[in-house]
This record gives sequence, structure tokens and C-alpha cells, in this order.
Amino acid sequence: MAGLLLPAAMGFPGCVAGVDEAGRGPLAGPVVAAAVVLRGGSLPKGLKDSKILSAARREALRASLAECADIGIGQASVEEIDTLNIHWATMLAMERAVLALVAVLCREPDHVLVDGNRLPRWQRAATALVKGDGRCLSIAAASIIAKTERDGLMAALDAECPGYGWACNQGYGTAEHGAALERLGATAHHRRSFAPVARVLERG
Repeated sequence: MAGLLLPAAMGFPGCVAGVDEAGRGPLAGPVVAAAVVLRGGSLPKGLKDSKILSAARREALRASLAECADIGIGQASVEEIDTLNIHWATMLAMERAVLALVAVLCREPDHVLVDGNRLPRWQRAATALVKGDGRCLSIAAASIIAKTERDGLMAALDAECPGYGWACNQGYGTAEHGAALERLGATAHHRRSFAPVARVLERG
């Protein structure tokens, strides 16, 4: 855990939630956020930004976090992404994640640490931390929860809409996904406001 600190060691005492998201960039599927309060004690080894972990390691850490953390998960749908834009849909998913966490905790956290440089429009004590998933253990934990949650959702959608490779590419604009989009067209799970999808729809 070298380099990553608990919130208290960063000057944020009390019940502090870390928040991160997964799925800003894909062409399909919802954006998912997680809010995590680490209870302290014995934390799993190897907590770090989900992007530098293997899928198997993320899943193992998620299982371990279920034993030592309080967790809330929120998402914003494709329709909300297309209506609000991806930035505000992400903020909405973060708000829903914190509200889900509050339901678990039966109280508001004392502070919320959010990965990035922007905060949702909420009335709660919060701090945005640029590259927070590489600085704060609570945010790193949230990044793992959000990523594994979204990957599971995309695997389920892949079974519903085969051919796009979502179980492997998670809806990102890979060559495989782009070719399938051209060949098969857009589904109800594609983000119509994203340029590659909009171009396919415009061509009919």
C-alpha cells in the first residue's frame, strides 16, 4: 500500500468516504460510481487504482473489501448520459452512490473524497482529489468496486446483445466494437450522444 494513505493520514478524520467512477469513455452502457468507507483494521493487501490491476485481482479485492468496508453503488443510465452529458451523468452516479452508502451507514459521512477535479452539486463536506485513486486508499477501493460492478453489468449486456464484444471491451470503442457497430448498428444500450454512435445512426 506504499504511497496510498487512509483519509485520516491525509488530514480527514472521522467517517470518510472515497468516491470514484468507471465508464466515462465507453460507447455503451451506464456510468457507475462507488462510495466506500474503510472500517480500518485489517485491510486487504494490494489496494491500488483499479486501472493497474488485473481483472482477477480486482475481483479478489472486491470480495475482501466486502468484509472490511461499507459500500454504496450508484449509476446513471445511457438515457441520462445522453440527456445530461457524460460529466453530469457521472456526478449523478456519484450522488446516488453516496446516498446508497448513507443508507448502509444510517448516517452521513463526515467528509467525502472524490477522485478528480470536480464535485457533484451537493450540500455535504467534500474534497476533489486529482489522481485520488493513486493517493487515497478509500478512493482506490471505490475505483475497484465501481470497475468490477460495471464490468459485470457489461458482461450481462454482452449476453443480451452478442457481437459487440462487451464482455471483453466493456463497451469501449475498440476496433472490434467499432466494426460491430458498423455491421450490426446501434442498440438501446449505446450512447447516442457519442460521436461514433451518432455517425452510425445518421447513416441509418
